Amino acid sequence: MRDVEAISVETRLAASLASGRSLAAFRRALLHWYDENRRDLPWRESRDPYRIWLSEIMLQQTRVAAVLDHYRIFLQRFPTAQALAAASEDDVLAAWSGLGYYRRARMLHQCAKDLVQKHSGRFPQTAEHLQKLPGIGRYTAAAIASIAFNEAVAVVDGNVERVLQRLAGIHLKAPQTWQRAQALLDNSRPADFNQAMMELGATVCVPREPRCQSCPVRKWCPTRGRVAQTVSIEHLPASRPAKKQIWCALDWRKGEGNAHGHAEIRLVQRPRKASLMPGMWELPQSSKPPRPACAHAHWRTFRHSITVTDYTVHVLRNTSLRNTPVPTATPAANGKWIAIDRIALIPITGLTRKILKAGGII
Repeated sequence: MRDVEAISVETRLAASLASGRSLAAFRRALLHWYDENRRDLPWRESRDPYRIWLSEIMLQQTRVAAVLDHYRIFLQRFPTAQALAAASEDDVLAAWSGLGYYRRARMLHQCAKDLVQKHSGRFPQTAEHLQKLPGIGRYTAAAIASIAFNEAVAVVDGNVERVLQRLAGIHLKAPQTWQRAQALLDNSRPADFNQAMMELGATVCVPREPRCQSCPVRKWCPTRGRVAQTVSIEHLPASRPAKKQIWCALDWRKGEGNAHGHAEIRLVQRPRKASLMPGMWELPQSSKPPRPACAHAHWRTFRHSITVTDYTVHVLRNTSLRNTPVPTATPAANGKWIAIDRIALIPITGLTRKILKAGGII
């Protein structure tokens, strides 16, 4: 029955391509464009399922530019699934620090342990079996299976979905989207075809102001960037994020007052059972300004967003605490002195990383 349905979808899809162009011609045009225009990304240099899996998890809800350095550093620390499985959770979170959505790192770690314990460190080679691993859903399983193992299974992420909606000219429900993606797939080059569809959505068939004149398959597209009689989720008015203010204490010392003489900074650790970023280290902070206010201690103000909240962050800075007692009313009253050279070894929040970089501390 599934084969009959796939043939039916493919037949309808082929018939829907403009000017009687064949499905084969569509595939050739897209693959030729991809061969000539694909971005040079490090995870495209390998068919190692571990590296492909890592890149797909990192790229979830994260821009490519933000992933590149993290991907390289993470692989240096954990080059294999076995190395990742053997690491502590704190080590994994430290390597992930700055990417956000830390649940991804925890699931990545759990999946690596599952691979080692139940699969001898080897990835299953089909999308069906990959989905049984922790933290691997339908899209990620299809990406790994097609790119690493050349399985003829289509992928659908947000970029591919947008391309398919515009090519169809009608609103597609999720099952129809996956069906249509499978019908379009070039079975002789599934890895390249899937990446070509994702690349097209990421660089040409973008959400707003699509670059239709640069599109290699525009002759098959009836919408030219629009989908009739539908409003895509990405174009719905977004709810306004909550706005909050916080005060952070950037207190560090250059080696005075401690036995080993190393520069240190004061950090606090979030509770292990916190709903947001559990166990991560951060600068001491308060939702209220210190009393009494110390205007001379204000260093600078940052803007920072976490999930659905926009924060205005006021940073209070003391370059030396040797002769300056810390008022107990400030957020710096709590915390632990951490050597600067250990910062890379502990999981710190993205906001803390942003502030420490701005201060030239890391």
